[in-house]
Amino acid sequence: MKRVLFKDKIVSFADEKLIAVDEQDNIVDHRTRIECHQGEGILHRAFSIFIFNDRQELLLQKRSTQKLLWPDFWSNSCCSHPRQGEKMEIAARRRLKEELGIEVGLIYLYTFQYHARFGSIGSERELCRVFIGKSNEPVRFNQNEISNCKYVNIDSLTADLVTNPDIYTPWFRMEWQRIMGEYRDKISALYI
Repeated sequence: MKRVLFKDKIVSFADEKLIAVDEQDNIVDHRTRIECHQGEGILHRAFSIFIFNDRQELLLQKRSTQKLLWPDFWSNSCCSHPRQGEKMEIAARRRLKEELGIEVGLIYLYTFQYHARFGSIGSERELCRVFIGKSNEPVRFNQNEISNCKYVNIDSLTADLVTNPDIYTPWFRMEWQRIMGEYRDKISALYI
């Protein structure tokens, strides 16, 4: 896979305002990214993106060692948050460009809520929308967000998640299980 690094481009900020919501996705406040992730976390909007290529492989990213939560863990292609006043689809396209240097159409799959604690450091507490897309563009990953990336065969990945679950982020493990159980046909449709 051809890769080029973005040099020193900062795209995440501790004080950026995220969208805090209730369990029905009603906006209740705007809180900083750091506030949303402290302690048990504050429920906020998020998204996860899964990018496949023509070989029916999934693009994985290894989170940067600079990340506060789950540094150096493997995860789905891209995940982040819409900022205050930003629509979800615009935020997802923005973040794909910022993290991976790609632009692709996205297909919405589902929304779920989860909570995952990272030791005493903080938590993810998100109402997360999950999207898929297909791209064969060269990946140009942002080293402030990602330390490595690779395409992985779907079946090999599923097996590795059983064998080595602790090297993957918790949200990715939850999402992949549901995608493989309920949405494999949507992945197949990317290749028609």
